[in-house]
Amino acid sequence: MPPSASAMDFFQLFVPDNVLKNMVVQTNMYAKKFQERFGSDGAWAEVTLTEMKAFLGYMISTSISHCESVLSIWSGGFYSNRSLALVMSQARFEKILKYFHVVAFRSSQTTHGLYKVQPFLDSLQNGFDAAFRPSQTQVLHEPLIDEDPVFIATCTERELRKRKKRKFSLWVRQCSSTGFIIQIYVHLKEGGGPDGLDALKNKPQLHSMVARSLCRNAAGKNYIIFTGPSITSLSLFEELEKQEIYCCGLLSSRKSDCTGLPPSMLSNPATPPARGQHRIKMKGNMSLICWYNKGHFRFLTNAYSPVQQGVIIKRKSVEIPCPLAVEAFAAHLSYICRYDDKYSKYFISHKPNKTWQQVFWFAISIAINNAYILYKMSDAYHVKRYSRAQFGERLVRELLGLEEASPAH
Repeated sequence: MPPSASAMDFFQLFVPDNVLKNMVVQTNMYAKKFQERFGSDGAWAEVTLTEMKAFLGYMISTSISHCESVLSIWSGGFYSNRSLALVMSQARFEKILKYFHVVAFRSSQTTHGLYKVQPFLDSLQNGFDAAFRPSQTQVLHEPLIDEDPVFIATCTERELRKRKKRKFSLWVRQCSSTGFIIQIYVHLKEGGGPDGLDALKNKPQLHSMVARSLCRNAAGKNYIIFTGPSITSLSLFEELEKQEIYCCGLLSSRKSDCTGLPPSMLSNPATPPARGQHRIKMKGNMSLICWYNKGHFRFLTNAYSPVQQGVIIKRKSVEIPCPLAVEAFAAHLSYICRYDDKYSKYFISHKPNKTWQQVFWFAISIAINNAYILYKMSDAYHVKRYSRAQFGERLVRELLGLEEASPAH
C-alpha cells in the first residue's frame, strides 16, 4: 500500500465497492418485495452507494464511542455527534436499517442457515487471503466477542434477561505474530442433523470439525497451529500432520478427547515433582509432555522436539526450566490474550435480533481490525501514526464523506 493510503483504502481491501454496491441492490430488492407484500412505504426512496457507505459509517462509529444505540448520534445527549448527524437524518437511517440486506432472497438450492450473510463472509475470506501472508505460527480460538462489560455492569436484571443469547459460535484462525485473523468460521447453535451444535454440544467432535474447517486452506504450508484443550486430540493432530500442518496443544483430561493417549501420563503422581520437572512419552513425531509448575500441565505436540529446552520462562525473576513446546505455547497464547484486550473493545456495539445481522457486524468489526493491522505494517503508518481509535474515527469520517479518502495528511 502506498504511504498516502487512507483508512478507507485499507478497509476496502476487504469490503470493496462492488460488495457495497451489491448491498445497495439487495437492500432495494428487499424493500420492493416487502412493500409489495405489506403495503407501500411513501417515506422510502431507493438507497444509493453514498448512503450505504454512510449507513456503515454510523454503525462503525458505535465501536469507537461504545454507545449502546447508534441512534444516540442524533439524540442531543452525551453520545450525540452533530457533524455526523448532519450527513443523514435519523428517519432516513432508520429506514435503511429496516430494509438492510446482504442477500434479499433464499435461492432454491440454499439450505445453509446463514445464507443471508454467507456470500459476504466468502468475499471477506478472499480479501483476507489476497491481502496477507501469515507467519508460520497460528492459533485457533474463539475471540472475545461477549457483551460490552460496561453495559452488563450498568443494566438491570430485567434488561439482561431480555437480551437473547447468541445463536452461533464464532471461531478464528489467527496469525500469532501480528494478530491478523486469517479465517473465520461461524457455527450455528441450532443446526439440525448430526453436524448441528445440539447433537455435538460440548463434545470434542464439534471442535475437531471446527479445526478441520479452519485449516482447510492451510495444507502443505508447514504451519504450526496452537490449540486450546477443547480442540487438542491425538486423532485430529495425526490427521492434520498428513496435510503438513503441525500442532501444539494444551491437554485437559476434562475438556480434551484423550482417546489413544497413555493413561499413566494423564494421572498425577502421589507426590508432586519439583517445579520445572517434566515427563515425556513419544509415538512417532508425537510427544505428550507432562510439565509441573504449581500444578500439572500436559501438552500434545508434533511441532517441537520434546528434548529441546525452551528459553527459560521468567516469573518475577524466578527461572523455571521447561521444554521448548511449553515455552512456545505460553508465548503465543499470551500474545492472543493481548490482542483480545487491545482489539475486542472495538467491536460494533449495535446488537440486532437477527442472527445473520449479528454475524455480519462481527465480521465487519474483524475486517476493520485486520485493516488496522495491515495499516500498522505499511508505509502509511510512518507518515501518520494513528491509534486504533483514531483509525476508526478516520474510517467513519471517510465513509460519511466528511474527509477525502485519498492521501492522509
